[in-house]
Amino acid sequence: MAADWKLDAPDWSGRMRVTARGKVAYVKLEDKISGELFAQAPVEEYPGITVETVSDSSRYFVLRIQDDSGRSAFIGIGFGDRCDAFDFNVALQDHFKWVKQEDELKKQAQAPDSAPKLDLGFKEGQTITLNIGQSKRKDRSRPQSSGGFGLLPPPPGGKLAPPPSSRSTNHNTQPSAAVSSTGCLLDLDSSNSNTPPTTASTDLWGDFDSP
Repeated sequence: MAADWKLDAPDWSGRMRVTARGKVAYVKLEDKISGELFAQAPVEEYPGITVETVSDSSRYFVLRIQDDSGRSAFIGIGFGDRCDAFDFNVALQDHFKWVKQEDELKKQAQAPDSAPKLDLGFKEGQTITLNIGQSKRKDRSRPQSSGGFGLLPPPPGGKLAPPPSSRSTNHNTQPSAAVSSTGCLLDLDSSNSNTPPTTASTDLWGDFDSP
């Protein structure tokens, strides 16, 4: 329990770095100014005995440190910020999740035929039934109507109706000259362009402030 520790007067304070070499993660405690290594803990699995959480807080852990000669000791470590403790936990989880995925990929590469195959074949005596609906079509004469799309008989006498008068115009139709005055959206080389610049009078969008 972290409540049994001297939380107000720690024996050492510094920075922590989590590194990885192959499948092993290393928790390194270093001086925050000089970067000198104070202690490190090689983590071969997580969760495990190397890094354990305390029972009364999420910011404190029990860490098994180890030197080059193999001697080990258990110390208590804690974070002043809960977010740092969360990041420490997630970093170890992500590393060993990657280790597990690498092991599974190697096993599949070594024995590709060992994975169970999906059998989609029919068993002996097995049948399936397909109900496909068939639409019945009847030949019926469709009455012609004046509305909609259809073919009309020719006018009597073989003469076609004259075209509508050119004087009947739609007042909502814009002049065709507006099509040619559309501005260029992209000009890669403006020095070779012979198109005169557009003016405010040919703006297709108009002035939204004017009535």
